[in-house]
Formats: sequence, C-alpha cells, structure tokens
Amino acid sequence: MTGRFPIEDVTPSVSCGRYPAKAVVGELVPISAVSYREGHHSLGVNVVWQGPHGEAEPFTRLVPGEPGLDQWHGVIKPDRVGRWTFTVEAFDDPYLTWRNAVTKKIGAGQGLEDLANDLAEGADVLDLASKIVPQAEEERVRAAAAALRDEDRSLFSRVSPALDLEELLWQHPVRQLVTTTRSYVIWVDRQRALYSSWYEFFPRSEGAEIGPDATPIKHGTFKTASERIPAVAAMGFDVLYLPPIHPIGKINRKGRNNTLVARPGIDVGSPWAIGSDEGGHDAINPLLGTLEDFRDFIGVAHANGLEIAMDLALQAAPDHPWVKTHPEWFTTRADGTIAYAENPPKKYQDIYPINFDNDPKGLREEVLRIVLHWVENGVKIFRVDNPHTKTLNFWQWLISKIKAVDPDVLFLAEAFTRPAMMGGLGKIGFTQSYTYFTWRTTAWEMREYMGQLKASLDYMRPNFWPNTPDILHESLQHGGPPMFKIRTVLASMLSPSWGMYAGLELFEHVNRPGAEEYIDNEKFELKPRDWAGAERTGRTLAPYITKLNAIRRENPALQWLRNLEFHEIDNPSLLCWSKRDPETGNTVLVICSFDSANVQWGNTTLDMPTLGLDWHERFTVTDQISGATYEWGQHNAVRIDPYVEPAHVFVVHPRR
Repeated sequence: MTGRFPIEDVTPSVSCGRYPAKAVVGELVPISAVSYREGHHSLGVNVVWQGPHGEAEPFTRLVPGEPGLDQWHGVIKPDRVGRWTFTVEAFDDPYLTWRNAVTKKIGAGQGLEDLANDLAEGADVLDLASKIVPQAEEERVRAAAAALRDEDRSLFSRVSPALDLEELLWQHPVRQLVTTTRSYVIWVDRQRALYSSWYEFFPRSEGAEIGPDATPIKHGTFKTASERIPAVAAMGFDVLYLPPIHPIGKINRKGRNNTLVARPGIDVGSPWAIGSDEGGHDAINPLLGTLEDFRDFIGVAHANGLEIAMDLALQAAPDHPWVKTHPEWFTTRADGTIAYAENPPKKYQDIYPINFDNDPKGLREEVLRIVLHWVENGVKIFRVDNPHTKTLNFWQWLISKIKAVDPDVLFLAEAFTRPAMMGGLGKIGFTQSYTYFTWRTTAWEMREYMGQLKASLDYMRPNFWPNTPDILHESLQHGGPPMFKIRTVLASMLSPSWGMYAGLELFEHVNRPGAEEYIDNEKFELKPRDWAGAERTGRTLAPYITKLNAIRRENPALQWLRNLEFHEIDNPSLLCWSKRDPETGNTVLVICSFDSANVQWGNTTLDMPTLGLDWHERFTVTDQISGATYEWGQHNAVRIDPYVEPAHVFVVHPRR
C-alpha cells in the first residue's frame, strides 16, 4: 500500500498493467477501482487521464457501486488515436463528511446549540471550496458560508444553502489527503479497430475464365477485380481483404484440392506459398498486374468507401529469394534440407516456415521494411497469417514500430489456437482476432463464449467469420439457406466486427470429402463466380447481407461490445440478447434460432433495466428485417420459422 488510502483492483489493467488496455476513439471506457478508509469520514475517488501528448482531460469523479463493496466506477471517452494514460486518486472529502453528519443530526432532532461546531466547521470547508469552484459559482459558495455563520438566521435558513451545494461540490470537491495510484496505459485506435465489416475475395478469380478441370484460360487481375468492388461496397462492407498478392512459388507447387503435384504450366498454386524468381514479400504477382495497378485498385476501393486489408504471411516458398540470400532464416534438418511446414498429419511441402531465433535482428529489420513498404503504398490494415507460429516478442516489437510511424495501422490475428496464445497476441498489440465463433453452434455455447470475449475486451477484440477459404463448418454443409442466414445474423449482430469469404452469399456448401473445407478450394485454383446470374435468378444472400450491414450502420448500439446483455428465453434452441447505446438510447433486441430446420417457440423474460426501461413498462419493437411492429413487455411469446426468417432484429421504442 502506498499513500493515505488503499486503492486496489484498478481496471482496465492488462496483466497488472504490463500491457496497454485497448479502446477506440469515442468508446465509453469503464474505469473502476476498490478504495476504502477507516472510520466514518467520506472518501472520494476520481480518475485523472491524459491524452497522447500529455494534455490533461476533464476531472472525472467515480461513483460508488453496490453498498458495502467499496467499488467505484466511472467512464472516460477518449477522442484521439494514441497512447493515453490514467491514474486513480482517492481523497478525504470534508464537505461530504460534513453534509452527511449534519443531515443525520438534524434528522435526529438536534438544534442550533448542538450544531454550533458543525456549522462553524462547515463554513470553513466552504471557504476552501470557494477557491476551487468555477468563477461563476464563487459568490454562491461564499454566500452559503456566510449563511452558516449568520447567528440571526434559523437553523433551516443557515444550513439549506450549504446543503444545496451537493452537486456542485461533487464535481468540484475539496480534496484532502490525496492518494494516487501508478499510471496505467490505454492504447486508443481508430473506430475501425472495433467496428468493421470484412469481405474476402481472391483478385485472381475476379474476371478469370477457366476450362474443364479448372484449367485457366484467363487469369484475373487488379483491373478486372476492381470491377467487383462496387458490388462489395453495395453490400455494406468497409474492409476488402485480399489473400497474398505476391509471386507464387514454382517449386513443390500444390495442385487442385491440395494435391502434391501441380499440373505443369496449368495449376496456379497457393498464394500463401510466397516467393519465386519473380520476387518475394515486397513484390506483386505479375499475373495480377504491377504496383501501379495495385495502387489504382486501392484507389477504386477508397472511392467506394472500402479499405484494403493485405495478408501478411511470414513464410516462404522453396524458391523465395530469401532461401538463397538468407538460408539462416529457416530451419535446417539433419539431412541438410530445409524443413517445410507441417501440421501433422498435414504437410505443406510448398512452404518453408521462418526460424525467428537464428537471426532475429536481421529478420526484424527485413519484415519492418516490407510492412512499411506496403503502408507507404496505401495499406493500413494487415490480416496476419498464423501469427501464433511466430515469436510474440517479434510481434510486439514490429507492431510498436509500425504504430510509431502510423498509429492508424491495424492488425488482425488469424490465430485459431489455444486461448492463452490468442489472448497473448492481443495483449502485445494485435488489434483484432479471429475467434472460435464458427464452432459455437448452440445457444448456450454462444452465450458462454460471448461472456468470455466480453470479459477479455480490454485486450482482445473479436472478429466473427462464418466461413473462410479454409473453413466450411458442417453446419453450413448441411443446414441449407436458413443456416446461412443464422450464421450471418449471429456474426453481424453479436460482434462489432465480422467478415465473410466470397461464396457465402451464393450458398456454397460442398466440402472436400472428410475435410472441413471447400471442394475445389480457391486456394489452389481460379474460381470465377456468376455473380450476375445469381442476382438475376435470386440465388443469392446478398440482399440479406446488405440489410444486416445497413442495420449495423444505422444503429450505434451494434457498433460496441461492452454493452452486450443476454436475456432469458425458455427454449434452448433460441438465443436472446440486446445492445443499448448509452449516449443515444438506441437499443437493439435480437432473438435468433440455432435450428435451421424446425419452427421454434419461446417465451422471453427480459431484463428491462438493460433496455433502459422500468420493469412494468410496455414498449414497441420494430423488426428491422421484416418491418413488422409489436407491442411488448417483460414477458413475450415468439415464433421463429427458419424458412421465413430465422431471427428477429428489433429496434426498441419506449412509450413516452
């Protein structure tokens, strides 16, 4: 313990303050602490917070929580990107001590003679307060002090002006015996770090043409792929993620469906097998175009309200330039060969993992150069492939270096791995993370998992993906179109950030036998899609996805995660939750089925205060998908037919 008063359990604090907590511009960041003191004197607690350049922010007093627990709570709202700091202070509050004592004594029947000392002491406190309050309030405080000293007045008229200062002296207290904690750090990102809608496509497939057995006739380019951008933007996405755009290795190139031997001169290989005689991580696959073509592609994206997210995959094909110039950056096996990637029983003969221990300084400087190269060419978001297979101290160093150059750069961790590792990557600097969302397929699993994610929001922000090129869950393989709707509702309404891989809107659902991935996987071949034909015949989920993204955009409650609350519903196939924006009052209530085949009924028991309502109130809900309006209260019956709509997305309208 340091200082006059104990201050404990300060939050947000990540690993006891070892790492910065996370927030975004405009976020209401909860601050809390436990603080207490001896005796019956009143304690005050406040937070002192500073912006990225050391500028002091307004005085923010914390309020007490549940009686008897000595917990104090408040919020701050950072408004700029960068490194913020805060400390918590506890202090003796003589005015509040005086006020509490005097009101109790008057309530017990004590008169002027009994309160003589109290009135004199109160006047002394107000003398101090008059030097602290805003200039416009000074005279009011001095008048209250004078009233306490005026022996010609009645007890009521002497005391009332001082008691009426409660709100003013809460905001501008007399603070004595101030105790201060150590400084805590919050890194504040731009809002897209928390709220974003991602769409993934392979540029090489857009505008491509293929013959029998996926034989390439025409390879897509940045120019042809840019023609797809307006349609992606029209669906409401704001981030367009591209798999690696670099030259693809020719040695040990994989063929269709991950076969070990590619058809010579035919198979295009995996973009994640990076590098060939055409260049490495700082080069562009010449079949896609030139660096200037890529810049033009970024320009088209920006003109349509999209940012480009680039894949950062730190690995190499056997013919990557690094293999010759820096063989020490790889692992050499007993027989003298370089080890290729393995995830037993899977083998990736077309990829050499990097060894970060042999020459850490050389590797760090090279990767920093590469990332800054793409930042300088307009890329501000990186989706990092398998970051959990690289050292965490490397990522911590790299991300801090990049943020020092451009604090707006964001990093998404593709880390489907152990929870501790996923959390560790968030702590050392990754902006967002892929999650286990795909494998949470029941209502109780999802509710439990969301509780875990909400509890870790100070250091790990989730991004929910119903599918990826590598992941086609069996729920989508067998659940039919209703399940596609269910998974997009869950992803987009539960998490502020969500994403999808192209083809989800076309209900692509056929897996490679025995695997949780697509047949004829686009990782290994061109996959042109008939977007126009699907729209013409109505074989597309695009209008539904567009509606969901519009709902997200129009309802600020859906752009946060700290505000997520679950409500009770008596059917285990249904999940009921709400989000409320405390500043606007915007409130969204969602009920979603996990059953894509059967009609489900349920009865809600809503936690009314989390909706901004009293327990007895009635209110109106409007379904943002169907347009239907209902009159509701705490208890309501719902019927969900997945072949009509598998979810209700209600906006709550209180009666006034």
